[in-house]
Amino acid sequence: MADCCNTFTLRRISDMLDGQIICRPDRADDEVFSACGCDLMSDVLAFTRAGSVLLTGLTNPQVVRTAEMLDLKGIVFVRDKRPDEHTMRMAEALGLVLILSPHPLYESCGRLYKAGLAGCREQSQPGDVHA
Repeated sequence: MADCCNTFTLRRISDMLDGQIICRPDRADDEVFSACGCDLMSDVLAFTRAGSVLLTGLTNPQVVRTAEMLDLKGIVFVRDKRPDEHTMRMAEALGLVLILSPHPLYESCGRLYKAGLAGCREQSQPGDVHA
C-alpha cells in the first residue's frame, strides 16, 4: 500500500475539496487511483476507469447509473450542487459515496491533479492488463 501522501481515499478527496460526505460515509476510506471531471456521461463511459471518482455538476439519477455501470467508488458534486432524494437513495443502495464540494469543476479537478491523483487515462491501476 502507498504511503499516506500518495494514497487517495474518498475522505481525503472530500477534505481536499472542502467537501461534505452525504452518502455512505462508511465507505469514505475506500481508496481511488484516478479521477474524471465531466458533465457528459457519454464521455464518462468512454474514458473513465472502474474504481475512479467522478467529479460533475450534474445531479440527476443518470449520473448514479453511469457510476454503477463503471463500478466507480464515488461521485463529487461540484458548485454546491445537491442531488435529489431519489438520486441519493439510488447511490445509497449501490454503495456509492457522494460528496458535495463548493468549488467549480475546473478548480476541483485542479486541486486533485496538483496533489498527485491521476486522471483516468494517465496511470495504470491494480488489475490493469497491458499488452
